[in-house]
Amino acid sequence: MKKLVLATRNKDKIKEIKKILTNLKCEFEILSLTDFDNIPEIEEDAETLRQNAIKKAKVVGNFTGLPCISDDTGLFVDYLNGLPGVRSSRYADEREDVHTATYEDNYKKLLKELEGVPWEKRTAKFVCVICFYLPQKNKCYTRTGEVKGYITFTPIGKNGFGYDPVFYYPPKEKTFAELSTEEKNLVSHRYLAIKKIMAVIKKFL
Repeated sequence: MKKLVLATRNKDKIKEIKKILTNLKCEFEILSLTDFDNIPEIEEDAETLRQNAIKKAKVVGNFTGLPCISDDTGLFVDYLNGLPGVRSSRYADEREDVHTATYEDNYKKLLKELEGVPWEKRTAKFVCVICFYLPQKNKCYTRTGEVKGYITFTPIGKNGFGYDPVFYYPPKEKTFAELSTEEKNLVSHRYLAIKKIMAVIKKFL
């Protein structure tokens, strides 16, 4: 069976991406960074999601010698001029060089920044960039998925991860954290990006 490496150690991302790939009838063996030793830490210091995704895919693909997909995702809040954006997972970090913020730390900081902001001004979008990298050809392909919604006043729901409890998705009239895994995996930004990149992957693998 052909192998595909996910360039992440995040257990929540691994679980979600594997489920999405299964739904899309992916017939590859899916590995992640937890299956390898000594893969170097990758500093996500680029200015865009696309640049970060490419960087991660190239490092992991070149290290393992296997086709690789990486994901970089951000929450862009209009009222905050696009913050937390590319730094979404590190939004509440106290130091630039040390990643300590939890999911809860990040969304609590976001809610604090939006205190007093009315509903109609709490618009936001989740953006996911997926990169597929073929080390043998040194070729990168990227695709983007995007969903629009609102930031709630308080966290709602127990499912999902990251900013899901505070991201209200109008078509379902629920936050992402209120959706079941199955529901979220058919509408999310990550699903939309992976669906697009699968068409590319199937051409080359």
